[in-house]
Amino acid sequence: MLLLTGGSGFVGQALTNNQTIQSLGITVVGRRPNISLSSNIRQITIGDFLPSTEWSRYLSGIDTVIHLAARVHVISETASDPLAEFRKTNTASTLNLASQAAASGVSRFIFLSSIKVIGEFSQPGKPFTSDEINIPTDPYGLSKFEAEQGLRKLANQTGMEVVIIRPPLIYGPGVKANFLEMMRWLDKGVPLPLGAINNKRSLVALENLVDLIITCIDHPAAANQTFLAGDGEDLSTTELLSRISKALGKPARLIPVPERLLKIGLNAVGKKDIAQRLCGSLQVDISKAKDLLGWEPPVTVDEGLKKTVEWFKKRTEC
Repeated sequence: MLLLTGGSGFVGQALTNNQTIQSLGITVVGRRPNISLSSNIRQITIGDFLPSTEWSRYLSGIDTVIHLAARVHVISETASDPLAEFRKTNTASTLNLASQAAASGVSRFIFLSSIKVIGEFSQPGKPFTSDEINIPTDPYGLSKFEAEQGLRKLANQTGMEVVIIRPPLIYGPGVKANFLEMMRWLDKGVPLPLGAINNKRSLVALENLVDLIITCIDHPAAANQTFLAGDGEDLSTTELLSRISKALGKPARLIPVPERLLKIGLNAVGKKDIAQRLCGSLQVDISKAKDLLGWEPPVTVDEGLKKTVEWFKKRTEC
């Protein structure tokens, strides 16, 4: 039996709709009822995840916990102390759940972390590896890092197996934020000054991430390991936009503005962070998951983009 937190989120919905997950028996715990869940899935509503939440009655008979629930990046942050808020949900509440899971006899705890635990940019041609250690300064990344550290300590103390998965940018049906906005621009044929960017970025299709999580549920070699998720093919920003346009069946109107000039222009208008995200590299090495688990991403980048675009088209038609 599985217990899943964050079942109403982007990754959580894909997991709960997966037939393999449903066949294993799943209890979904959320802050609010999710009317989209299948009727054969047990659903529990507990309100906010807190460091004081009592979990023991929900953990009876559970073999594996898949913990997705988290406080993610807030575009318009209103908290007076963002780090404290991230720590409350992503660190303290995670460790509270994990401690009670261990006490209840749960054998494995799968934690969806983030590549931000290692960093937001890698050196060109030097992808991050699973076992790299780097203390992040970003509040979200730091809260995830501290959760990872606490989980490893708990695994050593209790014997409960912990599996940590760090994904980079996740895309797929239901994607939001910047990726969705990019598809809107390309679908409308908006000219973009992004035709000459030579960075390299790793992505992970939602279907590939779900497959990796499922592989880690009972694979003996996954115990107490950390894995990076990815599609196995890195793209520049220009290549990504071109491939999305191709999937949309639209011409890519990408103006080849030199990268140096693009950075200067964005920095001049106070968009340094955007310049870094568009032009910087972020590569991950997924060889550990391949070698240790015998895992291969089941879909290619182009297949993942095609499914994402199909969802996008249906969404815009509604």
